[in-house]
Amino acid sequence: MKCPYCDSDDTRVINSRPAEDGSAIRRRRHCDVCGRRFTTYEKVETIPFMVIKKDNTREPFDRAKIEKGILNACHKRAVSLQQIEKMVLEIETQIFEAGDKEVTSTYIGELVMEKLRLVDEVAYVRFASVYREFKDATTFLLELEKLNWSKEN
Repeated sequence: MKCPYCDSDDTRVINSRPAEDGSAIRRRRHCDVCGRRFTTYEKVETIPFMVIKKDNTREPFDRAKIEKGILNACHKRAVSLQQIEKMVLEIETQIFEAGDKEVTSTYIGELVMEKLRLVDEVAYVRFASVYREFKDATTFLLELEKLNWSKEN
């Protein structure tokens, strides 16, 4: 670390502790050349995951969008906030564990549907109807048939 006063590389850490908010490490340093002290903050650099949307545009991953979609699908259903939070956390974990810096919105949508199907079938169908953009009642019925078929097998 270079000294901000004399530009020397001969500095050393004399004290380290977590910053007030816990998101960084606060380091007190001493310059061996000019003898002055200064403070630096060390923080982990995170590069946001990018989501590739259906129209091939990219935007940063936003956990709140998954939460909102699940909350809308579960509106007036017997699904607790703890269940919703658990689903969001599991989906987010699966995305991060995949190890890719970019993920498609289609992949995220399928993860959401998979979780909803296990928790509440009505919420699943609600989400699927918006996500898959059902055009008519026939498409809706086909999705219900798939749901019944998966329960039988």
